[in-house]
Amino acid sequence: MLEMVIDSIRVSLMNYQRVVILRAKETNQYLPIWIGPSEAESIALKLQDVTVPRPLTHDLLRVVISTLGATISRVVVSELTDDTFFAKIVLDANGTTVEIDSRPSDAISLAVRSDAPIFADDTVVKKAGVRMDEETGEPLAPDGSETKARPLGEEEIKSMSAFTDFIETLNLDDLGKEQKPPASSS
Repeated sequence: MLEMVIDSIRVSLMNYQRVVILRAKETNQYLPIWIGPSEAESIALKLQDVTVPRPLTHDLLRVVISTLGATISRVVVSELTDDTFFAKIVLDANGTTVEIDSRPSDAISLAVRSDAPIFADDTVVKKAGVRMDEETGEPLAPDGSETKARPLGEEEIKSMSAFTDFIETLNLDDLGKEQKPPASSS
């Protein structure tokens, strides 16, 4: 298992879908997972220390777990089947380890609220993980060893179709430029 950290939450400008990008600690291995808008907002609010007037569902669940005397010891992105990620919330309940099935987005949202570590199973990272070249920012594919990698070929990039639309909508030329409102026609 690899310990992961939240690298970022991104939004596709084409279809407004959200993706949470997990990064293996101290490596350039990334695991992108599509998530729902409310889960993305829940994670982002906590990461940005935004206080909400009423508890969100993930805040409520954390309080219920705590009130019942359990603690969240870790969350694990445990499986990838038919392009669907699965996760487990691992609780320590009175000295007993309890694993609860979860969507990764809910597990991650609980992890950020309880300071629990996030892990991903090695097989999940091997199936869906992406290595990025630190100098160019381009995705890499291993060619036999971890230290040797080559840029992905066109067919390999097309095989990641779930992320192709998102990547194609990015406009890096405007990165950092202030957006000006459209001129009124009055």
